[in-house]
Amino acid sequence: MSTITINTPADPRWPLLGDTSADGQFVYAVITTGIYCRPGCPSRRPNPDNVRFFDIHTQAEAAGFRACKRCHPQHLGSDALQTQRITNLCRFIDSAAQEPSLADLAEYAGISSYHLQRLFKAATGLTPKAYAKAHRHQHETQRNALILRKQSAMTLYFALETCSLGTILVAQSEKGICAILLGDDPQLLHADLQCRFPTAELIPGDSTLLKTVIQVIRAIEQPKLKIDLPLDIRGTVFQQQVWRALQKIPAGETRSYTDIAEAIGAPKAVRAVAGACAANAIAIIIPCHRVVRSDGNLSGYRWGVERKQKLLQQEAEQAKP
Repeated sequence: MSTITINTPADPRWPLLGDTSADGQFVYAVITTGIYCRPGCPSRRPNPDNVRFFDIHTQAEAAGFRACKRCHPQHLGSDALQTQRITNLCRFIDSAAQEPSLADLAEYAGISSYHLQRLFKAATGLTPKAYAKAHRHQHETQRNALILRKQSAMTLYFALETCSLGTILVAQSEKGICAILLGDDPQLLHADLQCRFPTAELIPGDSTLLKTVIQVIRAIEQPKLKIDLPLDIRGTVFQQQVWRALQKIPAGETRSYTDIAEAIGAPKAVRAVAGACAANAIAIIIPCHRVVRSDGNLSGYRWGVERKQKLLQQEAEQAKP
């Protein structure tokens, strides 16, 4: 049965609104709109007096509520839940000041240590400990590269626009595009850009950069459209090998991590390929969304698995004769 909350702010589920890690635990409905959402829906937080909680989406529908067209809570099945859970765990590991223990991760995910270990390795090809080690190594490599680089701050010009995937940020150096980031919150995208280029001075771009952004958006909406934009690709030699291989995947097609590893002549470097895909800062033009698991299922995507699925669906539809 659904739980109708008289004092919504006192309900333990109320603070979880906006937290994607709570997706799958319950859904909430808003009586003034007649719509129900997953906890992590990016929509504006409703008035607590108008909120009703349900254990599962079928209960909300039985009560007469419609599924949100923004967060699609009715499609959050077991596979999507697992993917979301692993994505959240990766972000938790990435942002932790110290490497979290397996017990810490299990508590965060709300599942047993054994189950977590098995799910994590199936999704990423790595144990949580190995993933944390790879992330730490990448962080140290980037930090050392910054130290070796000239200390004078570079200037990046950026622009924000909206598209079918939400908000898009395009940043450009004097050499070319160095970042294309996707999300829902412009401020978070700006913070992400500053984090990726900590010594850079970020300046809003002019109309010339806006024209570049429009071209990138056209590439999202019309995947077969050829765009020729200068890129400022920053990464290790291995990462750049992987990213060049990704750019060769035609729109409407996908490759596995194993395929990419073989394409660059490093068939045993599947895990490193996955890491390079995750480190890609230039979405769409370097199409890391076209890399899937060997069984064809979607793996993680830095900008959300739902965006990855939408991109692939658009490309598949437009690839049809």
